[in-house]
Amino acid sequence: MEQEIKEALKDWGKIIRPYKKADTKKAVIQILNSYGPFLAIWVLMYFSLDWSYLITLGLAVLNSFFLVRIFIIQHDCGHQSFFSSKKWNNRIGWLSSFFSTIPYDYWAKVHNYHHGHTGKLEHRDIGDIDFLTVKEYRELSKFGKFKYRAFRNPIVLFFIVPVIYLGIINRLPTIGFKGWKPTHIRQYVNNALLLGVFLILGFALGWANFLMVHLPIVFCFGVISFWFFYVQHQHEETYMQWTKKWDFLLAAIKGASYYKLPKAWHWLTGNIGYHHIHHLSSKIPNYNLAKCARENPILQKYVAKITFTESLKTMFHKLWDEEQQRMISFKEYYMLERMRAA
Repeated sequence: MEQEIKEALKDWGKIIRPYKKADTKKAVIQILNSYGPFLAIWVLMYFSLDWSYLITLGLAVLNSFFLVRIFIIQHDCGHQSFFSSKKWNNRIGWLSSFFSTIPYDYWAKVHNYHHGHTGKLEHRDIGDIDFLTVKEYRELSKFGKFKYRAFRNPIVLFFIVPVIYLGIINRLPTIGFKGWKPTHIRQYVNNALLLGVFLILGFALGWANFLMVHLPIVFCFGVISFWFFYVQHQHEETYMQWTKKWDFLLAAIKGASYYKLPKAWHWLTGNIGYHHIHHLSSKIPNYNLAKCARENPILQKYVAKITFTESLKTMFHKLWDEEQQRMISFKEYYMLERMRAA
C-alpha cells in the first residue's frame, strides 16, 4: 500500500501548487466573519450575566468555535500562508495571539518544527500530544505505567492538559534550539502584553465579569483544539517511523487524517479537518483546503477518513504498536502481553 501511495501521488507537488497562492480578499473576509461574530457574542455574553449564567456558558461554547477560527488565522499567519505579505501575516498573527492566548512567534516556531518532523518517533515530544510505543510502555516501572495511564485518561488529556498547555506551557520557553533566543524574548513580550490586556479588561469590566465571560471561551477552545489535533494524528492507522525509515509523503497522507464533518463544522474550524492536505503543504491557506480536496479526488483516496462518531473511538488509542503499525488500546496491549507470556 505504501508503494502504491508513492506511485499514485508522485506528482503531489504539482497537484497542490495552484492552491498555495494567498488571496487577500478571502483573507479579509475570513477576518471579518471570525473576529466580528466573536466580538459580538463576547459582548452579548457580558450582558447575559444579568440574565442567566447558563445562557452565558451556552454562548461561550458557540464563541469558542469563532476563537478556533481566529486561531486558524494565527496558525496560517505563522506558516506565512494567510496573506502574501510577510508583514501582514505577522501583524494579524500577533493580533490573533491576544485572543487565543497562544504566543504567536514561539508557537509558530514549534509548530513549523512539528510539520518538518511529524511522524518521526524521535521527535514526537515536540508539537505533538505525547504517546509511547508498546516497547517503551512495557519497560516502564509500575509507577511509570500508572502516570502514563493517568495522562492518557480522556478527562485528563482533553480537559486538564489543555488548561496546563494554555496557562503554563505556552508561557515558558519549554522548547528551544540554537538560535531560538530572540523567539523566547518575543514570547515573554507577548506574555507581558497579554497580561496587560487582561489587566485593562479586568479592571474596566470587573474581574468577576471578565473571567466569567472569557475563561469559558478559552477553556472550550482548548478542548476543541486538543481534540482535533489528537484525532488527526493519533487515529488507528496513522504513520509513525524512526527517522531512517521516515517518508514525508506517507507522513502527510497516512499520518494525518481527513476529519469528515458537515460543511458547517469545517467552516467553524477553519477547514483544519483537511489535515492531510495541510501537511502536504503548510503554504496552502485554510480557505483553499476544501477546494484542493474537492478538485483532486486522488488526495482523498488513501487518507484515513474519520467521521465524528468514528473519532470517538480514538479515545481508546493509547500506544503505538510498531509490529502492527497501528495505535492500540490498553486492553489490546494486555491481551498481547498475555499471548507473549504464554
